[in-house]
Amino acid sequence: MTIDPLELSRALIRCPSITPQDAGALDLVQQAVEGLGFACHRLPFKDSGGGTAVEEVDNLYARWGSGSPNLCFAGHTDVVPIGNRADWTMDPFGAQVREGRLYGRGAADMKCAIAAFIAGAAEFLAAAGGGFGGSLSLLITGDEEGPAVNGTAKVLEWMKENGETLDGCIVGEPTNPDALGDMIKIGRRGSLNCTLRVEGMQGHAAYPERADNPIPRLMAMLDAINSAGLDEGSEHFPPSTVAITTIDVGNPATNVIPARAAAAFNVRFNDRHTADSLSAWLRQRCESVGGAFDLTIGVSAHAFLTPPGKLSAGLARAVEAVTGRTPELSTTGGTSDARFIKDCCPVAEFGLISDTAHKVDENAAVDDIRALAKIYRLALDNYFTP
Repeated sequence: MTIDPLELSRALIRCPSITPQDAGALDLVQQAVEGLGFACHRLPFKDSGGGTAVEEVDNLYARWGSGSPNLCFAGHTDVVPIGNRADWTMDPFGAQVREGRLYGRGAADMKCAIAAFIAGAAEFLAAAGGGFGGSLSLLITGDEEGPAVNGTAKVLEWMKENGETLDGCIVGEPTNPDALGDMIKIGRRGSLNCTLRVEGMQGHAAYPERADNPIPRLMAMLDAINSAGLDEGSEHFPPSTVAITTIDVGNPATNVIPARAAAAFNVRFNDRHTADSLSAWLRQRCESVGGAFDLTIGVSAHAFLTPPGKLSAGLARAVEAVTGRTPELSTTGGTSDARFIKDCCPVAEFGLISDTAHKVDENAAVDDIRALAKIYRLALDNYFTP
């Protein structure tokens, strides 16, 4: 069975699968892989997410074969909202091709990568003639762009309960900054989302000595955190960073000193830190300023690294064979579902160019979609070749 990665990409983009809606996208994936002989399991999950109301999300786990090793492709069919429709020059879900580029929400992130892998897997299985001494699987979620409560993490729990093991995983996120072949991700930085609230006492701006202004203390705490410098990076990671994302006082009066002030900031950290060690450091920096404050810290991801090895090396050889570029092995960027999968097996991420992901008129080059299918096909050859 031959699969055209462009036509499957267009069919997937035509499904308006904005998280948590599936809109038929997983049905298309299931139909395509069942035609190749994959056994499919649809896995809808609904969980409160620790008290936060979230909607049910559908997921798919599909496997060809029962042997070991089991190499998995992980991805997501859900997409982010389109924003203002009037800003788009193309139908966000029309899957139009113009001047060699496929337009639509999910083109870059990451429906085309799913289609490319299925097309590559079809060629690989056809060449293998029914057996290659291992297994292929797909883990496709509808909850990557959302809360990530009822998606990949839940599927991995189901797999463990049902005796499904992974030996390696390729995640199809758009990893390339400028050109196909630029970059393979072999890890990701951790992420802390922090809210800092400083308490004071309201008063008249003409009599600051009779009030307790929280704003200077908030500024001092933020400066103590932002200017310190966490590290200089490590072998595979860039330096950790702090980004202040908002400062809020909510004071409409110029002659009133407010009673409280708040700020939010994000910390992206490398493997020189843990979430616990950074949390302790952040509280110490605030305490060094003094005064009443409350610091709330949410951990959205831990830093992790899959050291260069068989998986990334075989993927890199495939990239170079198709594109002529030697990809950088990187840990930059945001988080992905690889943060869940890394606890099960080695993981590497490679997909299309990330430039238009989440943007108006999101798109991918048709030539890149076809080249990505070839890369995945060669990566499978390299992984399963003794």
